[in-house]
Amino acid sequence: MSSGTFVDRIDPFAKRSMKKKTKKSQGSSRYRNTQDVELQALPLLKDVPGSEQEDLFIRKLRQCCVAFDFMDPVADVKGKEIKRATLNELVEYITPGRGVLTEPVYPEIIKMISANLFRTLPPSENPDFDPEEDDPTLEASWPHLQLVYEFFLRFLESTDFQPTIGKKVIDQKFVLQVNPKYFCLLL
Repeated sequence: MSSGTFVDRIDPFAKRSMKKKTKKSQGSSRYRNTQDVELQALPLLKDVPGSEQEDLFIRKLRQCCVAFDFMDPVADVKGKEIKRATLNELVEYITPGRGVLTEPVYPEIIKMISANLFRTLPPSENPDFDPEEDDPTLEASWPHLQLVYEFFLRFLESTDFQPTIGKKVIDQKFVLQVNPKYFCLLL
């Protein structure tokens, strides 16, 4: 019996403690997509006839479900810009309350919000962070996340919002996952 085998039986973690640990990337801004999705710019909602707007609205919501690696600022710049522009357009589209929130769009809206907002947050880089004293450090994906939170806020505030339909898609699990600290940054 070698001494290494004997040590393993006494302390199975002995070898692990001798190895040098490498720091893994913990950022929630990193998204490892197994398939490459290339976003294509869709027509503006204001440029299509009213009869086609709901379908295009849903296509744009689905397009905004695509996640990007924000830890690499030069990765898929075109796709990130298309998504940012689409999110801006969606915020502007639902704000006036023109009857655009129909029942078929509610589940698509919640899917888009969930796809963007519900993920593991990275551990704090600064263990001595004091929320009362220190400024928050926003993650690299904040420009997109801010637009998603803005869209969600406008959706809930819309005069078109129908609570009976909203209750069907906004369940307790969804509510528990919403991070209220980001809403504070919008206000």
